[in-house]
Amino acid sequence: MARPQKLKLCEVLAEIRMSRAAFYRMRARGQAPRLQKLPNGEIRVNRADLDAWWASCDQRAA
Repeated sequence: MARPQKLKLCEVLAEIRMSRAAFYRMRARGQAPRLQKLPNGEIRVNRADLDAWWASCDQRAA
């Protein structure tokens, strides 16, 4: 069974074409995908969480 893909924050930012500052503003408003903080302080995003977040953005825009 394949493990879920975890993306680095820089990979997520490149995919959604957003600056780190804008992303953290969205996160403060509760509008960003769910993040996972690793024990070493690095941040990861599950591919499934990012895809679900994209889908929710489409629904809000409609």
